[in-house]
Formats: sequence, C-alpha cells, structure tokens
Amino acid sequence: MKSLAGLHSGLICAALATVMGVLLLIFRVLYVMFRRGPGPARMKAAKTLVVLGSGGHTAEMLMLLDSVDKAQYSPRSYVVAATDTMSGPKALARERVWQETDSPTGFRIHQIPRSREVGQSYITSVATTLYSLVFAFGLVFKEVPDLVLVNGPGTCIPVCAAAFVYRVFGLAGTRVVYVESIARTRRFSLSAKLLYHLRMADLLFVQWEHLARTYPRALYAGRLY
Repeated sequence: MKSLAGLHSGLICAALATVMGVLLLIFRVLYVMFRRGPGPARMKAAKTLVVLGSGGHTAEMLMLLDSVDKAQYSPRSYVVAATDTMSGPKALARERVWQETDSPTGFRIHQIPRSREVGQSYITSVATTLYSLVFAFGLVFKEVPDLVLVNGPGTCIPVCAAAFVYRVFGLAGTRVVYVESIARTRRFSLSAKLLYHLRMADLLFVQWEHLARTYPRALYAGRLY
C-alpha cells in the first residue's frame, strides 16, 4: 500500500510540475508576443538577416536597403529559397556596388528550402513549411541576428518563427521587422496576416494609410522606396 501511495504522490507531483511548466511557457510566449521592443533611439548597428523572395519581393527589399545606412544594418546575411536562382545574384551584385560606394561591410548569402512554391496548395505547403522550418532553426541559431528584415515572401515565415521561438526560450534577442509591399493597398498579404495576428513581428510597416486604419498595430510609413 505504501508503494502505491508513493507512486500516486509521485504522479501527482509530476502532473503538477507539468502543469506549472506549461503555464510558465504560455506566460513566456504571451510576454514575448505583447512586450514592446526598444525604440529606435536605442538601436545600434544591428547584425541583420534579410529574407529575399523571387520577383518583386527581392526588388523591393533591395530598393529599401538602398535607402538606409548600410553601416547601421551590418553585417548583413541574406536568405533565399533553394529554388530561387535570381535573388542571390541580385543581392550579390547590389552588395558589390555598396561595398564600393559605402563603408565596406561583410555579407553572406544562405539558402533554405522554399516553404511554398508559387501555385502550391495551402494543404501541401504545411509539410514543406515544416521542412523549411528545420533549416530556418539551424540558420537563425548559427547567425543569431539582432534583426530579421522581411517583406512578405513565404520563405520569411519559417525564419521569423525560428527567431520568435529562440526569443521565447531566451536563446536570442532577435527582433523581427516586416515591411508590407507597396502593392498591398487594401489588404495584407498572407505572410503579413500571420506575423500580425500571431504577433511575431515587433514592427510592421505599411505604405498605405488604409492598411494602417484596418490593422491598428501596423505603422504607416509612407512610400519607403
């Protein structure tokens, strides 16, 4: 009987410890989601991870980087999808120009599996996104960026999720900044909706006032490039 009583007590203790652990984890997730990050005045040179996407996403991101102080966002690392053969060379060409005209700063280009191909169904994209997430965790752990800068390609979701999880567990202090495409005039892209509603983005900028009225936590920045 004593052994059964001891086993029963042990199970109760284990259950209570599990519940406490789950509650602490939930509290930590909510804390990270709702805590406001430091304001711009406190920002120093930030090791930046930039996610590029095929087509217009890459063009807009490189134009955005054209307009900022490259020394403030350095060293830079770029993330491109493994099936994207255009974004990497475009970033390389632009960086070579910046290295000649601005103060030289280091940069790297990384590849991870694409989370969702153009035209791929949302159902099958769940598996490919999880596969991409595995590589995103490894990349963010290796780079430990201060800032993840994204503007909408599907590849950004695994990278932002990895940065968020590491922050929840106190393994990194990475901040996520999302800049919605200028082509989005009335409704968010799917990536923006996910990052906005899940509160994974610390700052989310839009370039149209209507979007800022529709999504109150979004920041209207006007035309950025």
